[in-house]
Amino acid sequence: MRYQKLPADLYVRNRKAFMEAMKPGGLALFFSNDTYPTSADGTLPFKQSADIFWLTGVDQEETVLLLFPDASNPADREILFTIETNDEIAIWEGAKLTKEQAMQETGIGQIQWTAAFERTLHRLLAEASSLYLNDNPHARANNPVETRTARENKAITEKYPNYPVERSAPILFGLRAVKSAEEIDQMQRACDITRAGFERVLKFVKPGVTEFEIEAEFQHEFLRRGSRGFAYTPIIGSGFNACVLHYIENAQECKAGDVILMDVGAEYGNYASDMTRCVPVSGRFTDRQRAVYNAVLHVMREAMKLLRPGVMLADYHAQVGELMTEQLLGLGLITQEEVANQNPAWPAYKKYFMHGTSHFIGLDVHDVGHWHQPIQAGHVFTVEPGIYIREENLGIRLENDILITEDGFIDLMAHIPLEADDIEAMMNA
Repeated sequence: MRYQKLPADLYVRNRKAFMEAMKPGGLALFFSNDTYPTSADGTLPFKQSADIFWLTGVDQEETVLLLFPDASNPADREILFTIETNDEIAIWEGAKLTKEQAMQETGIGQIQWTAAFERTLHRLLAEASSLYLNDNPHARANNPVETRTARENKAITEKYPNYPVERSAPILFGLRAVKSAEEIDQMQRACDITRAGFERVLKFVKPGVTEFEIEAEFQHEFLRRGSRGFAYTPIIGSGFNACVLHYIENAQECKAGDVILMDVGAEYGNYASDMTRCVPVSGRFTDRQRAVYNAVLHVMREAMKLLRPGVMLADYHAQVGELMTEQLLGLGLITQEEVANQNPAWPAYKKYFMHGTSHFIGLDVHDVGHWHQPIQAGHVFTVEPGIYIREENLGIRLENDILITEDGFIDLMAHIPLEADDIEAMMNA
């Protein structure tokens, strides 16, 4: 395994917290992701479902977790089903987890092969009064492909139509959003690797390099430090491309005088980091570029101070909008008249800052969490304001990941160069 695994005790605690939130008589099921085909005999790299990983730490396909806290036999209260390894699999793919290894990594006492799942489920449903099934109600989810979870849910509810169905996702949204000390350590490792990639890139950027060469420099540094690569598709946009919020082609030459926006983050052990930095291709910001950069930096730092326990995210985003309005007025990008006559549903600042400022981050870069409940200590958010001036071919976004504490926050990326002067100094060292 290329990353340091977290201790089984963490997953024991996670499952305990989930089961304590279940109704009496409930039986919960969680499925690993499919390995998705491409064409011919090709497949995409396997990526584990975040929920089953959070509950077990198992990073392997064909895995099922069954939780039944009220089972009459204590051995049936937690069961992990995993693919049965054999000599042929070991030769072609490498050996899968043995039952003993699965037990050690998860803290689950009963390990069965995945082939036994259906008969074990049938046996235990005789005792159960409801089924807890998982789904993906994330606000940004838009997936036309049927997942294994959706496919299994459909088959189970068709076979057992008389069982009431409860939803696991609302429980997990609350539990997964509050990060443990072990998870924070893993996320900090991802942030540290991201820092190394960024410092490498600062020494590489100059007029004439391409966006994809910069992407390659990040990837090289991430992989050599134990990451499996980017936590999400990287955005490396120079000049006008920095004004395209989800620009991922990364295909253009970086020209003298332009600024490059780099929204990148390493993953480590399935945990994400999410950083954005902007650097001048020529090694020095122009006065205008620096003014816009410092405006964004001011909003970023003030926004961090607003993210505290008890705050509602909707109120926070409204306050950030006021901070951004002030900066855009100072830059001459909007007028007091435009602010006075603005549409409350689309304020004047949205012309140049059209996205949200923060989102949950963890096992998913856009992690789960309850947006309409107060912020809690243990939540981790990005803070990423931006100003995009298409008519000037200039886009500036800055982003760090912060951990909410009881009395403030800890910036997990405080050690990554951020000030314009520091960026220039490192590029010209």
